[in-house]
Amino acid sequence: MRLKDKVAIVTGAAQGIGREYSLRFAQEGAAVGVVDLRYEQTKMVEQEIIERGGRAAALRVDVTSEEQLNAMAKQVFDRFGRIDVLVNNAAIYYDLELGNSSIEYGRKVMDVNVFGVMLASWAVFPYMKRQRSGSIINISSIAAFPGAVQSVMLGHMPEIEKPTADYYGISKAAVIHLTQSMALSFGRYNIRVNAIAPGVTMSEATKKVVPEPFVQALTSGSALGRALEPAQLTGTALYLASDDSAMMTGQVLVVDSGRKI
Repeated sequence: MRLKDKVAIVTGAAQGIGREYSLRFAQEGAAVGVVDLRYEQTKMVEQEIIERGGRAAALRVDVTSEEQLNAMAKQVFDRFGRIDVLVNNAAIYYDLELGNSSIEYGRKVMDVNVFGVMLASWAVFPYMKRQRSGSIINISSIAAFPGAVQSVMLGHMPEIEKPTADYYGISKAAVIHLTQSMALSFGRYNIRVNAIAPGVTMSEATKKVVPEPFVQALTSGSALGRALEPAQLTGTALYLASDDSAMMTGQVLVVDSGRKI
């Protein structure tokens, strides 16, 4: 077990990729703080882990609330005695409004996708600093790289009447900046900060948000020629959470079936 005796927190853990991270970490020996706004679904993930012989705690948390995140970190620490890993997976994606370019909506996306990452990282920092160890894993996206997505999608989009804003892509680019910035400032305490940038992953959110022609266009040109399944991202997260990546920080691992080759 590569995470034996470690304690991990996964935000956005009620479904999709976040659920898969939680299950894999528990399978590898970690106690898992399963964090999401959707408490009933979060409890189901907790129960699934416990039924498999693991340890978990379901917590309803709004990642835009510094107060709730600080309370969550304390609860996890008080229950399990330490915090070793944080996966910043929570984001506005399942409920993403692709056609909404209002500034108000942009602020909402940034509040969750960027400031949520920052606030959750700040919440676990005191515990990791005290231990002089920790791994923070931020979830970005290939949407952070306009050339990787936009050039493909342009051929499938109608002529625009007015400029639009890709708030999701902007937020995920900001996550990469945060990753590298935090890696520099947290490194002196032996806290590592890395990011994963997944390609098209057939989660519930992708099936709901991304039209099938876009999925086909984005995957057909990849080296492996297919989209990812949520469970296929867990190995990368496990590597970054474990001591196998002990000397790795400030990095962005792109997992996209070879779209950028």
